[in-house]
Amino acid sequence: MITFLAKLWIKDYQKTDLPEVRQAYGVLCGGVGIAFNILLFLGKFFAGLLSNSIAITADAFNNLSDAGSSLITLVGFKMAGQKPDPGHPFGHGRIEYLTGLLVSLLIILMGFELTTSSFDKILHPEDTLCTPVVVGILVASILVKFYMFLYNRGTGKKIDSAAMTATATDSFSDMLSTAVVLAATLIGHFTGLHIDGFCGLLVGLFILIAGLRSAGETISPLLGQPPQKEFVDKIEQIVLSHDEILGLHDLIVHDYGPGRTMISLHAEVPASGDLLHLHDTIDNIERELKKELHCDAVIHMDPVMNDDEETQTLKETVTGLLHQLDSSLNLHDFRIVKGPTHTNIIFDILVPYTEAMPDEEILSRMEEAIHKLDSRYYAVINIDKDYNS
Repeated sequence: MITFLAKLWIKDYQKTDLPEVRQAYGVLCGGVGIAFNILLFLGKFFAGLLSNSIAITADAFNNLSDAGSSLITLVGFKMAGQKPDPGHPFGHGRIEYLTGLLVSLLIILMGFELTTSSFDKILHPEDTLCTPVVVGILVASILVKFYMFLYNRGTGKKIDSAAMTATATDSFSDMLSTAVVLAATLIGHFTGLHIDGFCGLLVGLFILIAGLRSAGETISPLLGQPPQKEFVDKIEQIVLSHDEILGLHDLIVHDYGPGRTMISLHAEVPASGDLLHLHDTIDNIERELKKELHCDAVIHMDPVMNDDEETQTLKETVTGLLHQLDSSLNLHDFRIVKGPTHTNIIFDILVPYTEAMPDEEILSRMEEAIHKLDSRYYAVINIDKDYNS
């Protein structure tokens, strides 16, 4: 149904990398979610009254909160799609992350409320009534929630949306919780056991865990998580496809929300090259990144002495020493500055955040190793962190 509605209402529905298309998908799924959850609330509330089941009634109000979550998602996508303004020059895309976080907090709140009410039902059990109407409503609810999980998860992957992924998690939690409620209803009917409260408690704990996990997934991009490896690989592929570029480093991806990405990097170019020609190449690369990856790029040119035999030979030697220390370490911006009494060997070491060796130890050991090569050599080393590791 979502695919059909997308074809019907969303222009260029297949171009999910466009901000306006992403917004349209979010609004569409939010609207459908509101309609489904209101219908489920009415059906389960009626079933809860018929059966006198706290688990079914709590599950009904869980769906009502889901309707509110879908409304938050819809409003969030509309707000995230606003154009940049003087107060927010990089747009409002991070509102989508905040929306996902708010949905996660609602999931946690509902899990807590369901847990406490179920605990009270354990202490004061009551008989529940099971009828074909009650069972039919619960089975229909499970099927609807499973469908909602599928389309929310599919849309979340299609448009790379943390908010949609959180909504999918919520739908899956609801499906399982309703299945547990159905099992409790049937077991109570056929055995006379009062397990309604215990099943409600189990559902509440499951919803709490799902909400906490979903919150963690939405907080991460707000705090500044590293970019996906596939995105970094595409950047490197585009930049290095130009013959004038010898290498790149110091790549940083700034995420201002889905579809609103800015990158900066250093591109190594021959020091003997024509400055105007190299600058033109850099401009072309920035435009290509904008066209292919929909991101704004700022590229700094780093001149490299690639035609100096002494520099290249010494660079290979120092690289070997660095890899003996740790194969995950790399260097860049390597150059030699000669003086009358000594020679400075200047370079940066790229250290991943997973590196166990302290920066100070890396520096001291490399300085010592380089000085052993020649007593006139003195290392001038800067430590860089790999923001994409």
